[in-house]
Amino acid sequence: MAELIDGKSVAEDVVRRVKALTAELAEKGGRQPGLAVVIVGEDPASQVYVASKSRTAKECGFHSVQHTLPAETSEPDLLKIIGQLNADPAINGILVQLPLPGHIDSGKIIQTIAPEKDVDGFHFINVGKLGTGELETAFVPCTPAGSMLLIERVRGKDLSGLNAVVVGRSNIVGKPMANLLLAANCTVTIAHSRTRDLPALARTADILVAAVGRSEMVRGDWVKPGATVIDVGINRVVASEKGEGKTRLVGDVAFAEAAKAAGAITPVPGGVGPMTIAMLMANTLASAYLAAGLKRPSF
Repeated sequence: MAELIDGKSVAEDVVRRVKALTAELAEKGGRQPGLAVVIVGEDPASQVYVASKSRTAKECGFHSVQHTLPAETSEPDLLKIIGQLNADPAINGILVQLPLPGHIDSGKIIQTIAPEKDVDGFHFINVGKLGTGELETAFVPCTPAGSMLLIERVRGKDLSGLNAVVVGRSNIVGKPMANLLLAANCTVTIAHSRTRDLPALARTADILVAAVGRSEMVRGDWVKPGATVIDVGINRVVASEKGEGKTRLVGDVAFAEAAKAAGAITPVPGGVGPMTIAMLMANTLASAYLAAGLKRPSF
């Protein structure tokens, strides 16, 4: 059976390091890292997620600010808040929780965030930096950044010559994941819904990343023996074995099948998921270090 990649444990390591480096920054005369989270509306899942982010920020010793706005907030009013946060030297990271209500242009809001405070890594400047390999100052989206850290825990930082297949081409996960693997000297293929003979392509992968949002799409016979499998998917499916109306979480990989072939694999839940908030803290800390004229810490 494959080695289980424990994302919860790695995420805890990242948060511990962020705490220590936050204290170290203060000793060097730097400003306390500040994270501002903006949420518009009352989506229950977003509320839970934002509360977790704010709680972890405080745990790390950050200055934590939360703007909770009603669903009817106008786009100009939201832009005004973003402008104020951009100008506030006490804030290093700005995160606008998605999705936004339909009357607000999410793309416009994201591109209004100052690139040096865009700790989600969605601004075109950060996308461009990642795409051109300028990783010293780029902010990378948190889920692929966390996935990359998990891969490095298994394979090491030098991935030269390994074949990587990323199944999924989203701007949030698939494309940035491919760019990170390329920067680590992998030979990278991005697969998607139009890819011909996807199972055969997946079987060439030393590193296989599934990020398609389709429950258990990647089957066990798609996995090359000994491959590292990173399952980014979180899908809720019916669990009739638990009783009527019950559900369970599964990934984009058929875990029980894939674990028989893989060398290492992330479970769902407990794999990539915990890494996202941890890397948000790491990005905010990096922004504070860069603002203080210091080299960003590595993780």
